[in-house]
Amino acid sequence: MSETVRARVWVRRAAIALLAAVLAVQLWFFGWVLFWKWHNPVQTAFMQHELERVEKQAPAPRSARQLQKTWVDYAHISAALKRAVVTSEDARFVLHEGVDWEAMEKAYTENLRRGRTVRGGSTISQQLAKNLFLSQRRSYLRKVQELLIALMIEAVWDKRRILEVYLNVVEWGDGVFGAEAGARHYFGVSALSLDPNQAARMAAMLPSPKFFDHHRGAAYLSQRAEAIEKTSPSAQIP
Repeated sequence: MSETVRARVWVRRAAIALLAAVLAVQLWFFGWVLFWKWHNPVQTAFMQHELERVEKQAPAPRSARQLQKTWVDYAHISAALKRAVVTSEDARFVLHEGVDWEAMEKAYTENLRRGRTVRGGSTISQQLAKNLFLSQRRSYLRKVQELLIALMIEAVWDKRRILEVYLNVVEWGDGVFGAEAGARHYFGVSALSLDPNQAARMAAMLPSPKFFDHHRGAAYLSQRAEAIEKTSPSAQIP
């Protein structure tokens, strides 16, 4: 066998091995997506990253490390919060199938014009995929994986389940995850008891929850919350 033939065989085998590895990873993701259709996630990738960050800052026994999080069913989350979050994060949530190509194109154009990232085009499904499985580091590879997982989620779950899980696992402050923990952290009430103004303020925090947790009086937060509160009554929710 000539060197050229050997090289071609090696390349072919390497390509098959790589394809098999990629497929195995995707099947692993899909397995968890399928499992979480009926079972509530106990911990997400973002929660694990947060625990690791806290441990680096102040090492403590594993038993002492914990986050503020309490799961509540969809029916026990204020409709005002659901509408506010959809308004703020993904206005076309009930219409798209996991990816809002129009929003992504607008975000790309705006970021290109500004020369930096000033606008995101991720849907709630994409954000959920990232929260459940991926890191906060930005890369094209991670974005592609985020998109693929979002499509898996949309194929297996209905919109109600997607929003329920998202509202229960999304980061809402420094070590605070989910609507119930967020509502009690900021307002001392349950997620079900949030009024439209409180819901709008929580929704406005989502792009930078840690920052707004420590800067609750920021002018931008009040302005953004006011805009969300005005428009959220018309938001479509599952």
